[in-house]
Amino acid sequence: MPLTIPAERWYKALRLRRSRRRFLPRPLGPDEHTRLEVLCRDFSPFPGARAVVVNASPEEVFKGFLGHYGKIKGAPAFTVFIGQPGDPHTQEKVGFLGEAVVLEATSLGLGTCWVAGFFRPDAAASLAGAAPDERVLAVTPVGCVAEEWSFEEKAMAGFGRSHRRKPLSDLVTGPPEKEWPIWIRAALEAARLAPSAVNRQPWRFLVREESITLSTDDLNDSYGISKRLDCGIAMLHIEVACRVHGIAGGWRFLDPPGVATWQIEQSDAIPEADVIERGISPIRGNAWPALRRRT
Repeated sequence: MPLTIPAERWYKALRLRRSRRRFLPRPLGPDEHTRLEVLCRDFSPFPGARAVVVNASPEEVFKGFLGHYGKIKGAPAFTVFIGQPGDPHTQEKVGFLGEAVVLEATSLGLGTCWVAGFFRPDAAASLAGAAPDERVLAVTPVGCVAEEWSFEEKAMAGFGRSHRRKPLSDLVTGPPEKEWPIWIRAALEAARLAPSAVNRQPWRFLVREESITLSTDDLNDSYGISKRLDCGIAMLHIEVACRVHGIAGGWRFLDPPGVATWQIEQSDAIPEADVIERGISPIRGNAWPALRRRT
């Protein structure tokens, strides 16, 4: 049976998600592994994108690529994100699906780290059983992490300024902020928290009364990683926030530099006070816990 987005669970998770590179020497528990496998098998938001959980160390996938500070250590498992090279929207589709796996893992108390460059896609493809006409676009290690961050993780977060986010005033065009309904503000704040390669935050948003359009800031990819992959991650954050606030809709893909438009299909907008009553606090700016806390 196809899975639908567990909006409340993932909305809470997207605020806790932080990239983790040091893992505890413990395998995934049966329930953890099953939850991730079921998600990869049954959650299929777009054709041509899929994810595979590999219950083995990703050491071979990262061998010889990541330096000391960026090295993944001790992960008992990893997930491979696969797309179709001939699909012009494969990057954003894989970003959307991959972030679903990341948020589900986060909701289980597991650590993850998006890696779309500096890994061996051939090794990942072999271990995941990818078909010849498929392409591995990214991977993430998965596993238990310590509450205390390692020195290397703190260094990576500090050197990359990975927790800082651009203000919405730099990212959004359309009506003035004071005219935005609650669901639009929630969606944009959630999108700001999406991870991106070296925290480049390449997304731009055009707000209309019943839609949000994502575009890339320009057509120049950097670090060998597509900006559309980052935007696919932000797309999921937008949809999750919308659904928590009673807004149902769908995505329409666009030609570059456009990425996709979220268009309202049904609006039963939920007042913010009612959302808070359900134990979901609104996102305000950088809504992450301190580095010492588990993410």
